[in-house]
This record gives sequence, C-alpha cells and structure tokens, in this order.
Amino acid sequence: MANQTARVVGGVDAHTDEHHVAVVDLQGRLLDAAAFPTTATGYARLISWLRGQGEVDRVGVESTGAYAAGLVRALRAGSIRVVEVNQPHRHARQRLGKSDPIDAELAARAALSRTATAVPKQTSGIVEAIRQLMIVRSGALKARKAALQQLNDLIVTAPEQLRSDLRHARTLKAKAVLCRKLRPDTQRIHEPAQAAKLALSSLARRIRELDSELVELDRQLEHLAHTAAPRTTQLFGVGTQGASQLLITAGQNIDRFRSEAAFAKICGAAPIQASSGRTTRHRLDSGGDRQANRALHMIAVCRLRHCQRTQAYASKRTADGLNKREILRCLKRYIARETFHTLRADLEALNST
Repeated sequence: MANQTARVVGGVDAHTDEHHVAVVDLQGRLLDAAAFPTTATGYARLISWLRGQGEVDRVGVESTGAYAAGLVRALRAGSIRVVEVNQPHRHARQRLGKSDPIDAELAARAALSRTATAVPKQTSGIVEAIRQLMIVRSGALKARKAALQQLNDLIVTAPEQLRSDLRHARTLKAKAVLCRKLRPDTQRIHEPAQAAKLALSSLARRIRELDSELVELDRQLEHLAHTAAPRTTQLFGVGTQGASQLLITAGQNIDRFRSEAAFAKICGAAPIQASSGRTTRHRLDSGGDRQANRALHMIAVCRLRHCQRTQAYASKRTADGLNKREILRCLKRYIARETFHTLRADLEALNST
C-alpha cells in the first residue's frame, strides 16, 4: 500500500514562456503545483521536481505537438511515460474556473482516470523533418498563388499600352515572365504607367523566387519521403506530397495506433453510420486530420482516372447502387488500410536501423 501511495501522476499546461505542472497521487489528491520556464534547464528542474513528489507513473501534457514539444522530448529522454491531453471540457471550466494551475490539475486527473490515453507523436526523427518542410512548402505555395492573383489584378487595371503588351501571353505564368523584363523609369515613378511596371516586375521576381523555393523544397521532400517510406511511395497514385502528409499524420512512432481502423479514423476515412428507418447507409467523416483526408482523396481520384482495377471496382459499386461520393468514401477507407500497413513496415524498418 505504501508503494502504491508513493506513485504519482503529473499534468502539464503548456505555454510559450513557462509550463505549469500539477501532481496528484493515485487516490486523486492534489499534492503540489509549480511553474517552470521553457528552457533546457527548466525542463530538467521540472523532471527533478516531479520525481521528488514520488515515483512518476505517467504525465498528461497539453499541446504536445506545439508549446510542449520540447518538454515531451525531455520527458521521453528521462524514460517518463507521456500521454496527450486535450483542453479541459467546458463543463469543467464552468465549474472550476480557468487558470493555468487548474488546467494543469485537470490534465493530471485526465491522465490518472485514463480519460487521456493517446500517445504523442515522436518529434525527433525524419518525419519531423518532413513536417517542417511541408509547412514551409504550404506557405510558399499560398504566397505564390497570392502573388499570381495580385499580378493578374494589376494587369487588369494597368494602362492600356502596358495591357496590350501583355495581352498575347495566354497564362499567368507567361505574363509573369514578360513582367520580369519590364524596366520602369524610377525618375518618373509618379506616373501610373511607370509605377505599374515597377509593381508588376516586383511581383514577377517574387513569383520566380517562390518557384525556385518550391523546386528546392520538392527535391528535398522527395528524397526524405523515399528514404522514410520506400514501400508507400511505390503504391499506385501515392506521390511525394501524399506520402509526406500520411507520414506526418501517422508520426514516426506509428505503433501508437492500435490498428489500421484507428489510423483510418484519425484520417477522417472511417465510415460513420447514417442509417434511418429502412435506409442502411454510411456517410463521410468530417472529423480527423483534414490534410490526411485530402491526401487520401487525391490518391483515390488518381486511381479512378488511371487504375483499371479501381475503375472496375467503381463500376461494380455503381451497379450496387452507390453514388460517386459513397464510392470515394469506400476507396479512401481501403487506401487508409493499405497505406497504414506499408507505412508501418517502412517506419519499423527505419526505426530499427
């Protein structure tokens, strides 16, 4: 009984500058609470303080993939079990109020009651490198799209002589190439025609830089994706972007999923009952990781267009009375199952090296 009492469960409410920590014993009694800075020294002090309260059974942590990412790495390095905790339920906040120590205590109680059991992603391997590059690529792609749209808007309102010079270019990309050749007279920049030339040439150079950035990021991502998931990237319709996103969703420690059904659920590809009366059907899941769901959707669309086996399956399900949305739902569920097994084999081989 004494050994059981000595074991404790921690909870962490993570923030940018400091983490608030609370500790409860196995009977649910609050033992203590404290705050520590988000530095390597602070993490070491936090872990030492936790162990000073008793034998640490596990620690429930909020924001494991954001504010608490560094702390999670430190806890794992100290062989402390970490579980991911969602934000407190609004009913608990209405009853107890809102403060950082209260949130830390609620995180500890969620870990103690096993309401929170999810294992955080491992963020110290190649999958984390892929995630970082994918974030930057997404930002560069959005910036390029915005620059192209601005270029088009400026051309529409530019002086007629400038518009006529650019009119024969059929695409925005071709117009950007022509705009890079514009040479405004900076001594007459007060004139709309010269200001338009400067604006268009500036946007065109920005688009060129973003194009070069995207090419470099795609090259690096292709290398990383083929290194991390060689089996997955060889599947029909699974390109670099799709494989990268599925790797990010799965995490390097893919064994945190109990089964392929759990992976399909987090990808938003698990079927949800939508039956009523004499109608028996399933519907699409609007939850889960929407970027992973988009990756599965693009793979399914690619296979519907180019894979004879998938086309035969779609024809069979159409004859069974399913519409296109329902067929895509079935295909995404199948692709989630297929990619889960290849990703698991890839990551197990990667982690064993």
